[in-house]
Amino acid sequence: TVPAPIRAQTGFDAPNQRFDTVLMGRGTYEIGLETGTTNPYPHMRQYVISNTIKSIDEPAIELVPGDPLGLVRRLKQEDGLDIWLCGGGNVAAQLLPEIDELITKCYPVVAGGGIPAFHGGFRPTTFTLTGTETFSNGTLVTTYTR
Repeated sequence: TVPAPIRAQTGFDAPNQRFDTVLMGRGTYEIGLETGTTNPYPHMRQYVISNTIKSIDEPAIELVPGDPLGLVRRLKQEDGLDIWLCGGGNVAAQLLPEIDELITKCYPVVAGGGIPAFHGGFRPTTFTLTGTETFSNGTLVTTYTR
């Protein structure tokens, strides 16, 4: 899935078939704000998980200042599509016990630095490879489940 501004620019208007809910950490949400994007995924339920943001002026986005695990466990009990975690190594580390599937993308580019996918302590967690897809430009997408 992609943010609404990119959907509009590319003419991508197909409905999501996989996800209907997106979770973002503060850092991910603020990247959009820097570009003037206050409602990045209007086609999905949106939650921003943050203990530092005090309020969000966008009514389509719910601020979650507390326990993200409780939120995800509640959302998983509801009817609907899957939940997408869109960035946020801190949030990902907190939600690791509830992550059922990892989809990773590896590009044939060396950028030099980066952000940890799971920020925090060392907690080995086992997943099983369930799929790979290779693209002509060398990009590799891998799917793991547990």
